Amino acid sequence: MLLLIKNVLDAHRLETVRMLLKDAEFVDGRLSAGKEASRVKNNLELSPQSQLNQQLNQIVMTALVQNKEYQAAVLPLKVATAFYARYTKGMTYGFHVDDPIMGPMNARYRTDVSTTVFLNSKDNYEGGELVIRTPYGKQTFKPDVGEAIIYPSGSWHQVAEVTKGERLVAVTWAQSIIKDPKQRELLYELGKARDKLIKKQPNSKETRIISTTYINLLRMWSEL
Repeated sequence: MLLLIKNVLDAHRLETVRMLLKDAEFVDGRLSAGKEASRVKNNLELSPQSQLNQQLNQIVMTALVQNKEYQAAVLPLKVATAFYARYTKGMTYGFHVDDPIMGPMNARYRTDVSTTVFLNSKDNYEGGELVIRTPYGKQTFKPDVGEAIIYPSGSWHQVAEVTKGERLVAVTWAQSIIKDPKQRELLYELGKARDKLIKKQPNSKETRIISTTYINLLRMWSEL
């Protein structure tokens, strides 16, 4: 499932994030890439040793994991701390698939869903689109500041070359309680219908049936 989530970060949070990143220490992004991805990766990432990581995650990741749309679509079990990436003129990240397992040995997690949170305006750079291969062809995204895109970690995707300006993003991964992406998408759509029925017809028979079906499918398919 590909999903654009709006208003993940408000203007105040975004301004704080940009101020923190303004003079931050960035290093070669290939240092965090897997064997295949390192061949096509050309960007900068906030140094893992930077003390800013914790401050940024308190702002960005807290807002993301508390977002209702993110919770409904991802059904997260484990969510990784973010990588903060900078792309300037000439930088790109060629087509790749995210590593299936990430994290230190004592805290491994499976990557089911990838998320890119956009930290500066799309008017601040040219190029830099997120391109994702799907069964229906390539889809291209260039969301605005404060928005996020979620997409399957197993999909081939790239960041097109930035030809002007600067692109700032946070990238993170989640292990979902629902491993199967098709089941996860069905639950997302059914959950949206359930929420609408609960709001409009809380006492109807149809609402009870849809709600019970959602709950029991979640119970049936969950890995918990």
